[in-house]
Amino acid sequence: MDAAKTRMAARSWLRGEQKAGSRAARPVLVFSLAGTLLAIGQVYCVAFLLADALTRRTDDVALLLTGFVVLALLRTALMYSSEVAAFNAGAAARRRLRSDALTRLLHAGPAMLRERHSGDLASIVVDRVEALDGLYSRWIPAASFAVAGPFLVVIAATWADRWAGLVLLLCGLLVPVAMAAAGIGAAAASRSQFLALARLQARFLDRVRGIATIVLAGRAESEARALANAADELRRRTMRVLRVAFLSSAALDLAAALALVVLAIRYGLLLLHAGLTEPGFALFVLLLVPEFFAPLRTFAAAYQDRLHATGAAESLIDLPPAPLPAPARDIRTVAAHGVMLAFEDVRLTWDPARPAALNGLSFRVPAGETLVLAGPSGAGKSSCIEILLGFVRPDSGRVTINGADIADLVPQALSRLTAWIGQRPVLFAGSIRDNIRFARPEATDAEIEEAARNARVAEFAASLPQGLDTRVGEGGYGLSGGEAQRVAIARAFLKNAPLLLLDEPTAHLDPATEAEVLESLRRLAIGRTVLLASHSSAAHAFGGRRLDIREGRAVAVRGAA
Repeated sequence: MDAAKTRMAARSWLRGEQKAGSRAARPVLVFSLAGTLLAIGQVYCVAFLLADALTRRTDDVALLLTGFVVLALLRTALMYSSEVAAFNAGAAARRRLRSDALTRLLHAGPAMLRERHSGDLASIVVDRVEALDGLYSRWIPAASFAVAGPFLVVIAATWADRWAGLVLLLCGLLVPVAMAAAGIGAAAASRSQFLALARLQARFLDRVRGIATIVLAGRAESEARALANAADELRRRTMRVLRVAFLSSAALDLAAALALVVLAIRYGLLLLHAGLTEPGFALFVLLLVPEFFAPLRTFAAAYQDRLHATGAAESLIDLPPAPLPAPARDIRTVAAHGVMLAFEDVRLTWDPARPAALNGLSFRVPAGETLVLAGPSGAGKSSCIEILLGFVRPDSGRVTINGADIADLVPQALSRLTAWIGQRPVLFAGSIRDNIRFARPEATDAEIEEAARNARVAEFAASLPQGLDTRVGEGGYGLSGGEAQRVAIARAFLKNAPLLLLDEPTAHLDPATEAEVLESLRRLAIGRTVLLASHSSAAHAFGGRRLDIREGRAVAVRGAA
């Protein structure tokens, strides 16, 4: 989607969001209008208190003071209620948008990372959604309040002096014109700021991931300078947004000053020519000027939120479309009879400029049997695993589990059926016990310990200071590659899923450790349907049939090894 179409789609999306968010913004608008009415009452009390002080009258002083205090307390309560309602509207919208963005990303699966940087995606889910908070909590109620609030003040000013109402109305019309002129530049500056922020986040994440390589290559200082330049670029673009934002604020201040000067000159001339019989009404009108421009000032501040929302919306609408609800189908239970896999003329292309990863691949794995996928790197072995994990959908053909198309299975059902062990197990900072429990959080300690024994985790854990409760770092820091792989096998034992997917599980292990891990995997494979992708000669002795794959096609099938 080109830039022009993206901007048009973003504006259309924002218009729909404003309509959807107007209902949640109604309490904020009601509280704000009620606060304006109370402010008009406060201005009346102050104006006539000053008028009484000038004319040295004391008849209504107590009543006016009491009225001012009561109105001030009520207005404070309304302002608090308005802030709470605005926060709730923004929080509800952020929850909805973040849930929608995460749903779309999860539906796209890890294959999305082949097209978009993970830092960019994280920025969309976090920063872009946060940038939309002002749209719902400030801009939507402010847009209505900017019309209704000044209208109430003009009515009050016209009641006191019809010429004053006309002056306020004309000066107020100057504000939207100036804001529209400034808004064109602000929108472009806001888009540039978001782009610079996304680039900085992606660059920083890449450098953190490759910090060891950067240091070994002696590029630490140059990369630090490059990050500093990127941060400085973000600073300049942010300041550019602020400069444009100050233009609309300056226009608002000039309009307010103009209205105040014109009204002051009018009442000064009336006072000189003895045409001002009641100074209270003149003071009332002059003190109404700030209240007239207060809703417009709120609108001007919220206008920047709308411009930020436009830049954020362009990123959100660029995400993959939301998944359509799958048609309801009865899926057979697989607990009693195991899982049968079938690939039927499956085709998958990651990049149109490169050959297909799978090019009409077909095979079948009966329940309880093992199939070893063999072939060189890039032959399509891992692509089969990713399809079965639900990370990507084939371009054509069918993949079935017990006759049910894998596309019809909800992700939760597919996850319950499957246990996966890859080249590098994903371990989290925490105890070994917690890492095993991750497969089935409701498991008891006895079940976890049994899984640890089956995977031979208990053997090396016995020599650790706290056994299974010994803490490890992020990524399994503190464990060797073979020990981390055994923890992953223990997870699979604990999960007890009928389908076991193994993607190069011994790729980075020495021969002795590889033999031990394969022995544990053989015990794990008993009674399960197993798909093993590997080009290791030791793994090919795992057992079961062997399917040789070349360029995404099956070229040979061999019997049990």
